[in-house]
Amino acid sequence: MTKIIDVTQYLEKIAPLHLQESYDNAGLICGHQYEEVKGVLVSLDCIESIVDEAIRKQCNLIVSHHPIIFKGLKSLTGQNYVERTVMKAIKHDIAIYAIHTNLDNVLDKGVNERIAQRIGLVDIQPLIPKDIGDESRKVGTGVIGIPNKPMPTMAYLHMIKDAMSTSCVKHTAPVKDVIKRVAVCGGSGSSFLKNAIRANADLYITADFKYHEYFDAEDDIIIADIGHYESEQYTIDLLYEIITNKFRNFAAYYTEVNTNPVKYLF
Repeated sequence: MTKIIDVTQYLEKIAPLHLQESYDNAGLICGHQYEEVKGVLVSLDCIESIVDEAIRKQCNLIVSHHPIIFKGLKSLTGQNYVERTVMKAIKHDIAIYAIHTNLDNVLDKGVNERIAQRIGLVDIQPLIPKDIGDESRKVGTGVIGIPNKPMPTMAYLHMIKDAMSTSCVKHTAPVKDVIKRVAVCGGSGSSFLKNAIRANADLYITADFKYHEYFDAEDDIIIADIGHYESEQYTIDLLYEIITNKFRNFAAYYTEVNTNPVKYLF
């Protein structure tokens, strides 16, 4: 019999909670850790429609990348989607577990490694390494690597669009003719642009740049903003693989719900 704590402890061996950023809320959000796992639903976000899907699929554990709760709740009255999601999960005895910036910060089986694999980067290293004392694993923010073959800039941007299944790529002027070195940070990575420049990256792939921040590229680098959801969507595959490769005595499911709150009109 596998209990919820067995799954969460295994996930924390891969991405220890102490590696999460100070603002984060990774870990068990709600639920009883000693309940038997009947089924697991893996998602990028945990919102009401994900809980509904878990109910339909008879899953009593949701493993999501983004935490549903970032700040403390002072009441549970259903006034917003966060409260409604948590209330529904508790009502139906569904545990919610988030594995967020701790999974971002590990290189092996981490979010950014998966992005690098999809776009064909090799020799990847953390973009901003973190000192974690005696631990021998490589951790840090983002990754930097080398394309498995140099490509002309516009061809590389088109390849990224296809490989990451994104509707659009917002990018700065193609000031480099050929892409030979690439920095990546899944999710909101605009604050690490200077690190990508210092690492001599030709291209920085991330999301959530504001208008004026694009000017900070200063013709030293090309910014490619591929969208927050789009940059992290393959984390679902990653988590599904991690769980199913370890546990075989319960059903695990990819979510069928696209939780991206941003829609595009073409």
